[in-house]
Amino acid sequence: MAFQLGGGDDELTETHDINVTPFIDVVLVLLIVFMVAAPLATVDVPVDLPSSTAQQQQRPDKPIFLTLRSDMSLYLGDQEVSREGLRAALDEASGHDREQRVFLRADTTVPYGELTEAMNLLRGAGYLKLALVGLDGGTRP
Repeated sequence: MAFQLGGGDDELTETHDINVTPFIDVVLVLLIVFMVAAPLATVDVPVDLPSSTAQQQQRPDKPIFLTLRSDMSLYLGDQEVSREGLRAALDEASGHDREQRVFLRADTTVPYGELTEAMNLLRGAGYLKLALVGLDGGTRP
């Protein structure tokens, strides 16, 4: 409770104002926590992507990433999948929606034939909408 002092009276009067300063402090701390934690929430498989000069497209809310690493292992999201189990893993990740776009990422050292094989696996699983992922900008760092 807050009291006002002043005036000539000996009586203390209550004020019914809400002190919002602690609320603002808590909101600002939560904002900082979420700003720091949000980039850490995305788990990515480390892969050396090639550069691209194409216009960047908007990503869906929950994209499906298929990653082909330099050792020719396949990852769906951040989980390794076998080539035989790819269809089942894709169906589970997409909720059996084969119209959903799959984002294919491959290391720069992956041979073209292996990348084509990964695209054939996607086509064989019934996923025909495909997007190739590359680094922004036309020059390599």
